[in-house]
Amino acid sequence: MPPTGEATAACERVIRTLQAEERVPAVAAAVVRSDRPGWSFALGDAGAGTPAGPATQFRIGSVTKTFTAVLVLQLRDSGMLDLDDQIDAHLALPAHGQLTIRSILNHTSGLQREPWGNLWDTLDVPDDTRLLEEVAKAEAVLSPRRRWHYSNLGFALLGHLVSAKTGAAWAEVLQDRLLDPLGLSDTTVLPRGDAAQGYLVDAYSDHARPEPHFDLRGAAAAAQLWSTAGDMARWALFLAKPDPAVVARSTLEEMYEPVVVTDPVNWHTGWGLGLQVAPQGSGSDRAVDIGHNGAMPGFLAGVWCRRGVEIGAAVLGSSGTAAGITSAPHKLIAESLRLDPVRVEPWTIGGPAPREYAGILGRWWSEGSEFVFRWTKGHLEARSASAVAAAPPAIFAFEAPDLFRTVSGREAGERLEVFRGPDGAVDYMRWATYRFTRDQQTYA
Repeated sequence: MPPTGEATAACERVIRTLQAEERVPAVAAAVVRSDRPGWSFALGDAGAGTPAGPATQFRIGSVTKTFTAVLVLQLRDSGMLDLDDQIDAHLALPAHGQLTIRSILNHTSGLQREPWGNLWDTLDVPDDTRLLEEVAKAEAVLSPRRRWHYSNLGFALLGHLVSAKTGAAWAEVLQDRLLDPLGLSDTTVLPRGDAAQGYLVDAYSDHARPEPHFDLRGAAAAAQLWSTAGDMARWALFLAKPDPAVVARSTLEEMYEPVVVTDPVNWHTGWGLGLQVAPQGSGSDRAVDIGHNGAMPGFLAGVWCRRGVEIGAAVLGSSGTAAGITSAPHKLIAESLRLDPVRVEPWTIGGPAPREYAGILGRWWSEGSEFVFRWTKGHLEARSASAVAAAPPAIFAFEAPDLFRTVSGREAGERLEVFRGPDGAVDYMRWATYRFTRDQQTYA
């Protein structure tokens, strides 16, 4: 089913407004969904009078980190490392080897933001050997796990970790494990000849000065890649709906989980394992977008999906000052879903709950709050009666007679124990040690 004309017109208006109001020389956008054909749009001058189009490459900056993070999780899934390992268990470093892989992925390592030196002032970018040698000069600016502190140096080291574990360069591993399997042929380490020129747009005139394009060399795993809006929207859809031959859904869901917030006052963005987590809306309309923004001289990028919905959006622009580029993907997702809602899948008849556990189903109370337990799609699940629609249920797996384990959602990892009366009927339950009863009860 094609996207509705109303939705495509609304999405196009978002990009036209962005380009005109924030004076972006060239901008490209795309939305892809699993339930209908995608949408794409490009506008502006990509350089030397060349119109921007669907094939125009832009630099995506730190969106590169999402690829590096998935590569690290692939290595973890294959048993080559553990996220709580110290990085020097796998990569020889002259300093900071005690930092865990997990803390680097979620930017809580405390490592300084950039490689040693004044890279962004001098554009003197270290090669692989020099970057690793100069780690000895880098500072631990915070204690590990003290708070969120963004570190390009940390992700550069993760790229070297990938190389050390596979015996191949980060770029080769990226190509073999992600770009080729996912068909992302427009995503490259170096720009093609027709790539967009990046600009600094003057604040008080219509003049735009070209920014230099340069190779990040030893820090490539942090921000090197170039891509098109179409490829990045497909990558965003992959983050929402992974190919199990590339990475397990459970692994990506692990990457989604926010473990730290970026702003201790506003709490507008959280950070998982290499992925940003951005709440959208409020109340019953609450949703969560997953993805990453990127910036390099002359370029900004936003690449996002919506958790629980098979949709991805990307907006890439050739201005380093148009902040609306990074908020535009969220607007595209919202407009696409509002004006062209997800197809409602028909409910189908399923099997009954196992007879011995039919007594679990229905409404229960704990701590004065109401929960609903259901048997659906072959498993037991539970939701708070007050949960917003977008909140995932807790899902349980059978572990032993009258014992379940929470495998995802609320209280993940905790036990659900079933207690029966003399007649064998379910009397009460304990979930994460809290008593669940059929009516409201005090702790007494």
